[in-house]
Amino acid sequence: MKKAIFLLTAMGSFAGTANAQSNVTLYGLVDAGFAYANNVGAQKLYTASSGNVQGSRWGLRGTEDLGGGLRALFVLENGFNPFTGRLNQGGDLFGRQVYVGLAMDKYGSILLGRQYDSVVDYTGQLEAASQWASFYGGHAGDLDNMNNTNRVNNAVKYASANYHGLTFGGLYSLGGAAGNFNRNQIWSGGVNYSQGPLTLAAAYLNVKNPNYSFFGNNASSSASATNMSGSQVYSGFASARTQQVISTGAAYVLGSATLGATYSNTQFRGLGETAVTGQPAGSARSGDAKFHNVEANFKYQVTPYLQLGAAYDYTKGYSVTSEKIHQAMLGADYFLSKRTDLYAVGVYQHASGKNSYGGNATAQITTLSPSSSQNQVAAILGIRSKF
Repeated sequence: MKKAIFLLTAMGSFAGTANAQSNVTLYGLVDAGFAYANNVGAQKLYTASSGNVQGSRWGLRGTEDLGGGLRALFVLENGFNPFTGRLNQGGDLFGRQVYVGLAMDKYGSILLGRQYDSVVDYTGQLEAASQWASFYGGHAGDLDNMNNTNRVNNAVKYASANYHGLTFGGLYSLGGAAGNFNRNQIWSGGVNYSQGPLTLAAAYLNVKNPNYSFFGNNASSSASATNMSGSQVYSGFASARTQQVISTGAAYVLGSATLGATYSNTQFRGLGETAVTGQPAGSARSGDAKFHNVEANFKYQVTPYLQLGAAYDYTKGYSVTSEKIHQAMLGADYFLSKRTDLYAVGVYQHASGKNSYGGNATAQITTLSPSSSQNQVAAILGIRSKF
């Protein structure tokens, strides 16, 4: 009996030690609402809309203490539509992100898997769409990926520790094809400084053959046709050799108010140098398509429960494109608790110039189909709950 008691005590002590050294957490959120658009192909649209302010998801996050300040960690994160139960991100099981790696508090982490690029990590959090304006408030078609439309497969990422408010990092995605090491290659880097009321950030992203490596890297993607059909702002540039994004952002807190701004320059270089079948008329171009984007945003914490936001965004195409897009956004977020909130967002867009196919530009708020005119309005009411 004494031996049995001793054995059970020892096993209990071991189990307690193992539990203290590692943990796994289930987490997620559900975001769902109803949206209205005044002109989608000359028709009014009333629709259920999911993942608006944040994409609906569930995930597993785990860490293991390996000793000496070293930790192993992993994340498996799924995206889904709560109205239908279907997978998002083109049907990938863990389409939002999935990675494994090692981390040390003094030096940072090295991660391997499907991950977010440096534009998302460092400057994306400073745009209105990533805070309160929903994906409808994203920059035209999310052409600079600040709102995290596209992930990166086969990626190796370094993320630094926090050095007195300074963080930095970079990502490299192994592309490659027989006889062409650079094909589908992606790399990015970024830096963020946050101290007191001030936040500053900058990031760079370089994507080879973006139609396949960036826009076409999930289960439903085409290996030969266009995967860049989401927005007429850039859908005619699927044949580009390279997509490049340079982005910066800043925010400053003044009491209950936060003033913010972002700038990005997005270029689709070497048009006609990536083979794409079935491209519509007007897509056969050469040269580079370039875009400036500037956003000014503002949010105000009226009470601990109510936040209001306003933003203006301007996109200007140049070189082989001349599209100009003005976009205004208003939003309100009411927090029922730390986990659950109600939100309302309105977006107005006006477009002019020529789109990526060379035709007259019409308004197209991010994720919606084009308007039949130069103007489009969208409004959304929703609820978000985290766990």
